[in-house]
Amino acid sequence: MATEREQQDALLALLNSTPVVEGDPRDDLADPAARRSWQRAHGGTGSAAEGRALVEARDALQSVVRGSSPAASLTPLLAGVTSRPRATPEGVDWELDVPDDRRLAVDIVMAWSAVQRTMPSRLRPCANDECRLFLLDRSKTNKGRWCSMAVCGNRMKARRHYQRTREATADAAGGAAAREPAE
Repeated sequence: MATEREQQDALLALLNSTPVVEGDPRDDLADPAARRSWQRAHGGTGSAAEGRALVEARDALQSVVRGSSPAASLTPLLAGVTSRPRATPEGVDWELDVPDDRRLAVDIVMAWSAVQRTMPSRLRPCANDECRLFLLDRSKTNKGRWCSMAVCGNRMKARRHYQRTREATADAAGGAAAREPAE
């Protein structure tokens, strides 16, 4: 069974499987071989049916996290899923009863649900409008805005600095022109 952190990492990896690379949108799960590799790396079987369920879950989760769809839109992904108790020396665990081809997708939807309960408002899209990635802010202050400070954070800060500098230069030029005597 995957740890909570591994489940969160799988959720984030799935959400971030449609990056923008050098200005072009890319789908890391579009290629069947790459998709199978991704599935197996995250505990899946690598089957085509599992891949389809995963892409459907990814698209729905991205829409929910971006706020363009309600959480209820995830309900069809969970259709027919049940849980059953299993007694262990540590207590009672609940196991999901789900077909193998849907297990990985359902596990990731359940990871999203756990994040919503235990880390509310910490899973969000990157604040860079040109970026399609997501972040899970694990910081104490919950003020993370970018998927990566090294990429989007620096880019956005540089853009704001350039804008402020340009505005200051324009203001200075406008002020100097206003002070020149008219002929």
